Amino acid sequence: MASKDEYVFTRDFQDNTRIWLLDVHDKLKDAQLDGFDVSLDAAPPSQILPSRVTLRHWNVKESVPEDLIGVYDIVHVRFLAYVLLNDEIPELVAKLFSLLKPGGYIQWGEADIQTLRVDKSTPDGSTERTTELYNLLAIQDPRLKPYWIAKLLELLADGGFVEIEKDSQDAPPHLAFILHEAGLMIHELIARKTKNEHMARELKRLLPAVVEETRQGSYATSLRYTVIGKKP
Repeated sequence: MASKDEYVFTRDFQDNTRIWLLDVHDKLKDAQLDGFDVSLDAAPPSQILPSRVTLRHWNVKESVPEDLIGVYDIVHVRFLAYVLLNDEIPELVAKLFSLLKPGGYIQWGEADIQTLRVDKSTPDGSTERTTELYNLLAIQDPRLKPYWIAKLLELLADGGFVEIEKDSQDAPPHLAFILHEAGLMIHELIARKTKNEHMARELKRLLPAVVEETRQGSYATSLRYTVIGKKP
């Protein structure tokens, strides 16, 4: 939901493989499902979307469109960790609050990058290059090291939500490994998109070594947060 220039990833076939609404569509048979993003370049053609799914342009750094205020029973938010800076979150919470009807719910899911660690499935597995890779990202771009995720419960409470619940869990090792492998493409996307030449060179240097460490059973993982809250 950042502007195209600020988005840390690319907008192409590699970056387009995640549309949560289509998963939900198969589970909620009667719901109207609306998706919002600053760019629809990553979306399928509107002509092939299910009839109950619509996609619409909205930059969350701009005002909420008047026709969306108080419209939704549920607002689902995910994966803004790499998009917004820490001090931008309270204003976003206020905007999401305004989207909901009274009695509506927010559901927000994020991976807590602050808790990121590198595990290994065998005692002699190497984790050096994988650790170096994630340290590089944290140093080079503040969006890649957000600290607001662990504070989501407090941020929602400050924004007027009630009956707030937070769940934080480690993924089981077999899923954590799969998520790690899927996430490796993120670093390739950043290497192609970044204007930081040093970062691009380092990512290209590190990625083959990280892939080899992954083959040996090493993987990065972190806590995953889900927070829900109700608009009074």
